[in-house]
Amino acid sequence: MIFITDSGSTKCDWIAVDENGIKLFEKIRTKGLNPALLTPNELLGRIQESDVLRMHKNDVRKIFFYGAGCGTDGPKLVLKQVLKSYFINAKVEVAEDTLAAVYSTVNNNEPAVVCIMGTGSNCTFFDGEKIHQKIKSLGYILMDHASGNYFGKQLIRDYYFNHMPENLKVSFNEKYNLDPDFIKYNLYKQSNPNAYLASFAEFMFLNKEEQYIRDMIKLGFKHFTRNMIYQFKDKLHEVPVHFAGSIAFLSQDEIYEVATEMDFKVGNFIKRPIDGLVNYHTQKLKK
Repeated sequence: MIFITDSGSTKCDWIAVDENGIKLFEKIRTKGLNPALLTPNELLGRIQESDVLRMHKNDVRKIFFYGAGCGTDGPKLVLKQVLKSYFINAKVEVAEDTLAAVYSTVNNNEPAVVCIMGTGSNCTFFDGEKIHQKIKSLGYILMDHASGNYFGKQLIRDYYFNHMPENLKVSFNEKYNLDPDFIKYNLYKQSNPNAYLASFAEFMFLNKEEQYIRDMIKLGFKHFTRNMIYQFKDKLHEVPVHFAGSIAFLSQDEIYEVATEMDFKVGNFIKRPIDGLVNYHTQKLKK
């Protein structure tokens, strides 16, 4: 049994295939496994919550894991050790989520700039064989423009600074617990504060008809373009920019508008990379 796994900070999808690439059962979903934010015990605890994973843990021979927080050696090694300690018969490969985005969005290994916009955000250039990143991500506090946690933070700030239109303030207050102590508890006392912030981003897509929301989305993407996509400005006249992640998938109109204003070509959108990953690894298994 082989597991192909795609994890953000919020959710982690597991798909099992046999040596011929045949899917063995329905997708398993656990909480996100971000080793840059969670301790080894927290990572292991989230894996152990799945009855299906526990049932098959000794049957797994290989795991291809792609995840948020796996872009640097330390966290990547931590997660690899956790996975090997649980799936004791498995060979484990851990790679960053940008590689998953590449495998799921590019066409026939054609060069492209590939962006992730889910709970967090990132950007890479794929030259047809390898990925290239000019900036190391410093995570949700300092980076992650146009991500779920970025927009969640903006919504909360605008609510408290009274920049949010009054009708939206009423709706926002009705939908979420905005008690200051509750917010601070989730931000500073609980694991995955970035996922907590990202949970507020749903409000944008329930109210996209509002000009305030559309302006917020476009501004976030402009910041992302300047800081991330423009790292590869010398490539943008010749390659498309692909997008993976729920925030990008639900903001396609705004991304096209920003692309026109900031002069880059939009390529493919995929909401969750797991299906593309399964296809990629299935084709490799058949060779």
